[in-house]
Order: sequence, then structure tokens, then C-alpha cells
Amino acid sequence: RPETMLGDTAVAVNPGDKRYKNLVGKQVLLPLTKKEIPIIADKLVDPKFGTGAVKITPAHDLTDYEISLRHNLPIIQVINEQGKTTKETPLPYQGMRVLEARKKVVEDLKRTDLIEKVQAYSHQVPHCYRCQT
Repeated sequence: RPETMLGDTAVAVNPGDKRYKNLVGKQVLLPLTKKEIPIIADKLVDPKFGTGAVKITPAHDLTDYEISLRHNLPIIQVINEQGKTTKETPLPYQGMRVLEARKKVVEDLKRTDLIEKVQAYSHQVPHCYRCQT
């Protein structure tokens, strides 16, 4: 779900993960929004999953929402009930359908050489049976 990176408000690592201990409290720059977000430590991050560092998108993931409440992070809704990107997303992505925004985000990351690979993985995401978003 690369399109949700437009609403990321932090990068989280496990507090016991020694690989990232020196980075907690620092900032990272979101590549497409040019916005700085904090690196935080939270016990819900699984240090053995992927890189052990996860993007936090509170409006679009329940675990991320829980983490955001503990760390007082802003909540940016990137996708609305109609399955389109909102006015809270940067201009080039506003008003796009989810799959269109996903494609553009990946293209923009590739164009700027900021993506290493695209990999599918199983993830449970709530889905509305009424509006199909």
C-alpha cells in the first residue's frame, strides 16, 4: 500500500532493537512530501518482521492508530470513503482512485531512484462491503 505513505506520521522501531537505538528521536524526510517525521520506539513493532522499522500511517491501520495515540502523532486521512485520495495529500496525488495513486507513487519513487523493490505480502486490511473501499 505505497499510496498510504503520503499519510505517514512516523517511523517506528522496537525499543529493544539495538540496530536502531541510536536513531530513535531523530527525524527522517518523507521522499514525496518533503516532510520530516520522527523515528519513535514502540513495543508493538516486531523487530523480526522485514527490516524491523515500520512506517506509521494512523488513519489507515489499526495498529498504527494505537501507536499514534501513545506517541501523540497526527492522523492524516489519505483515502476517503469513496476510495479516492483526499485534500490532505500533496497536489499531484489529490482526487485519485486508490489504485491510480498507488501506481503514481511507485512510478515517482522509481523515477527518483528511491525504491529498491516491490514485494507483495499478506496483510489484513478492513474492507467496506458497501462501497468496496
